[in-house]
Amino acid sequence: MPRALIIDGKSIAHRLRLEVAAGVAHLQRARGVVPGLAVVLVGEDPASQVYVRTKMKATRDAGMISLEHKLPAGTPEASLLTLLAELNGRADVHGILVQLPLPSHIDTRRVIEAVDPAKDVDGFHPINIGRLASGACTLAPCTPAGCVILAKSVRSDLTGLEAVVIGRSNIVGKPVAQLLLNENCTVTVAHSRTRDLPSIVRRADLVVAAVGRAEMVRGDWIKPGATVIDVGIQRVPAADGRSRLVGDVAFDEAVDVAGALTPVPGGVGPMTVACLLKNTLRAAWASSQV
Repeated sequence: MPRALIIDGKSIAHRLRLEVAAGVAHLQRARGVVPGLAVVLVGEDPASQVYVRTKMKATRDAGMISLEHKLPAGTPEASLLTLLAELNGRADVHGILVQLPLPSHIDTRRVIEAVDPAKDVDGFHPINIGRLASGACTLAPCTPAGCVILAKSVRSDLTGLEAVVIGRSNIVGKPVAQLLLNENCTVTVAHSRTRDLPSIVRRADLVVAAVGRAEMVRGDWIKPGATVIDVGIQRVPAADGRSRLVGDVAFDEAVDVAGALTPVPGGVGPMTVACLLKNTLRAAWASSQV
C-alpha cells in the first residue's frame, strides 16, 4: 500500500498568507483602511514570547499594522481590562489577541469576554462561539479553521464524511466539531475517557487528533485511506538522548495506513497564524462597512 500523502501545512499557509496580503492591499485601496492587530502578552513565558514574535512578524509581512503590548507578569487584572477597553475603542485596531496562558491571578474567562466580539480574532468570545454553534457567519477559532482548510486540501467537499474529533477543549475540539458539522460531516467527539476509543477512530474517514497526548493515536487505529489532521505538539526524548517534536498521532505508523496525514511540525501550526491574519482582515472589512 502506498504511503500517505503528507499534507504540506507550510505551503498551504503560505498561499493563504499571500491571499490575505492581497486582500489587505485591496482594502487599503478601496476604503483607505489598513488592518491593525493588537497582541497583548502578560508575563515572560518563553513559548508565549516565541508565538507572539511569530504572529507579529506575520502581521507586518501581510502589510498590516502590528501593535504589541507587553505587560509584567504581576499586572493586576483590572489594568489588563482597562487596556482591553482602550483597544476596543480604537478605530485603528481591528483585531485583539490576548496571548494565553495568562498568569494564575487573572481570570482568563473574564479577559476573553472583555474583548469586543467584532475584534475577537481568536474566536474565543462566547458570542462568537455561540454564532459558530448556530451555523452563523462569525470569527472562528484559528486552529480549528486551519484544520478544516487542511482537510479540504485533500477533499474539497467533506459532505457525508464520518469525522472523529479526539479532544473536547474549547480552543480546538469543540469548535472544530462545529466547523465540520457546518461542512456536512457526521461528527463524533471523543476524548481520553471514551470507551474503546480505537474502534471509534477506525470508523472515521476524517480524524482530527487534539487530545494533547504524545503519539496516543496508533497506526492500527486509522481506517485505511482516512485523512488525519494532527493538532498535537509535544517534545519527547529521542533515541540519541536529545529530544524530538511529535504530535498526538504515531506518525511513522499512521503514514502507512492513512490516505493523507499532517506532519508535526509543519502541519497545523502554520495554519493557525495564517487564519489569524485572515480573521483580522475580515474584521477590518466588517469595520470599514459600519
